Amino acid sequence: MKFSYKNILAEFLGTFLMVFCGTGAIIINQASNGAITHAGIAFTFGAVVFALIYTFGEVSGAHFNPAVSIAFALCKRFSWTRVPAYVLSQCLGALAASFLLYLLFPETKTLGETLPTGSIWQAFSLELLLTFFLMLAILQVSSGATEKGIVAGLVIGAVVGLEAMFAGPICGASMNPARSLAPALVSTHIHDLWIYLLAPVLGAAIAVPIHQLLKEKRVESEA
Repeated sequence: MKFSYKNILAEFLGTFLMVFCGTGAIIINQASNGAITHAGIAFTFGAVVFALIYTFGEVSGAHFNPAVSIAFALCKRFSWTRVPAYVLSQCLGALAASFLLYLLFPETKTLGETLPTGSIWQAFSLELLLTFFLMLAILQVSSGATEKGIVAGLVIGAVVGLEAMFAGPICGASMNPARSLAPALVSTHIHDLWIYLLAPVLGAAIAVPIHQLLKEKRVESEA
């Protein structure tokens, strides 16, 4: 995958659309007295991730998540020199989405921000584990540093939706520093933001050696 402005634009647009649709579902659910429901919010996140992987996978690899870009670099599937540009474009895309949602729904206080309803320990542990399983799935079904195709989109979208479904009420199920950073900054509620910046990166990083171990075992069994 050749590195160019197209990669950066795709990551910006993809992250923008993911945050706009996902956190927008949360905001509209609050504004409509629960019309979308928690299940609908989880489905929205999973569905938009699936659609975006299929749309932008061939262009940028469809990371849309700083933790994913860092984990791909740790796995030596992605150049470290590209990580800063990817992370910056992802964060800017997320911020643009949150600013637009703020303009559309100025009465909303948290803009779909990820907030722990349980203890800090519960939220941190869940975010780490959720991102670990998500990243492990991504590494297992992706090609190089590229998430593309129907299969990858379905698997990754399903994991996102499933994890948001069962863990969202406790920790928010962010699994993505950019997704949590943007609404927190725009709404100025940053008290627990560190959980959603640190835990996903650690969880994604832990997935790398586990994937490599599984890959080695698979190669041995085929030999």
